Amino acid sequence: MLRPAYPIETERLLLRPFQDGDFTDLHALTSHPEVVRYLYWEVHDEAATRDALTRRISQAELREEGQWLALAVQLPTTGRVIGQVVLKWVSVANRQGELGFAVNPEFQGMGYATEAAEVGLRLGFEQLGLHRITGACDVLNEPSWRLMERLGMRREAHFVEDEIFKGQWGEQFVYAILDREWRDRHGA
Repeated sequence: MLRPAYPIETERLLLRPFQDGDFTDLHALTSHPEVVRYLYWEVHDEAATRDALTRRISQAELREEGQWLALAVQLPTTGRVIGQVVLKWVSVANRQGELGFAVNPEFQGMGYATEAAEVGLRLGFEQLGLHRITGACDVLNEPSWRLMERLGMRREAHFVEDEIFKGQWGEQFVYAILDREWRDRHGA
């Protein structure tokens, strides 16, 4: 089980469970065409964002495999939620997880996504005891795969035309990092 002590503080960010008051900032994220361009969902209207917020509010801990932990990424100086980090508990038996992240384009290119995603990896390895964490992205989403490389994840696969994605054949990269690789990078 994973129930982090909130908020989680980094050098410039707070990561915490989503709250009702995050609607406006979450809608700015989920309704932005550049954010959803490489994701499995389309641009959200207000009703879809309310549903998404309700789901995220309930994802503050991991109690069993198959669940997602969803954390709001907040700038403490403004109180604004600028993105999210998600961690899925994929397998108890094989100690596997999956990492995801999204940042409002207004705040991209400043290192916030890397700083927040590192928290997801740290929670997975150091608190949940995972052995391996993966991440996947569309091959055209260069900022995402470059971020995974900065995190120390290695590209393990390139799936060519593996699924119909938004009406056409898509391709994806799969990245992964092991707990020992995480410890080597962070001295944990």
